[in-house]
Amino acid sequence: MEIVLGIDNIIFISIIVNRLPPQLQKRGRSIGLVLALLCRIGLLLSISWIVGLKAPLFHLDIPWADHDFGVTGRDLILLAGGLFLIGKSTTEIHTKLQGEEEHEAGGKGGASMGSIIFQIILIDIVFSFDSILTAVGLVDNVLIMILAVVLSMGVMLVFSGVVADFVNKNPTIKMLALSFLIMIGVMLVMEAFHKEIEKGYIYFAMFFSLIVEVLNMRLRKKTAPVHLRDSQYD
Repeated sequence: MEIVLGIDNIIFISIIVNRLPPQLQKRGRSIGLVLALLCRIGLLLSISWIVGLKAPLFHLDIPWADHDFGVTGRDLILLAGGLFLIGKSTTEIHTKLQGEEEHEAGGKGGASMGSIIFQIILIDIVFSFDSILTAVGLVDNVLIMILAVVLSMGVMLVFSGVVADFVNKNPTIKMLALSFLIMIGVMLVMEAFHKEIEKGYIYFAMFFSLIVEVLNMRLRKKTAPVHLRDSQYD
């Protein structure tokens, strides 16, 4: 469960770490993921506080709600995380369309190690709330959940570099991944407003789109270039 819920996290980390100089990217991924692991373990040890975030903090009168709309701490976190994902992904797409370089040290698209690590931890916490609340309903033993988190983070540490290389070498895949992140951000915002979207549909759409793009990549490699014949009037 933790590995499945962490796929979108790996994609996001692969994209934001790309703003670091090449020699610092691996270190940035490793430090960010280790600190994110510590944050996840801390959240699991505070499971009663996490569950308590589902209690309403205040109420709003919203026209489309058929009942009293209670805003919880979870709603605020999901809303902030969703807006952050939408804004960050949209900015990355704009940067790509403008053709700005991301790897030049001190360049316009560069970023500091501290800001990248902060973003990794921030978005990992957002994803953790969703996965932890899901895991609470499946497992009662906190130690088992911590073990699952450690194993999933180990998988992320191993494969984050491979995913980053694959995404960076294929611009169409990177654009598709950014579009996925916008869709996930919209889903988080909808959940913050108590409009549940079946995650299975979203992950199926992502998987199907990825398969289609992989097929297109293979087709582009195998398609022979068109050779124009000499004109008969020359």
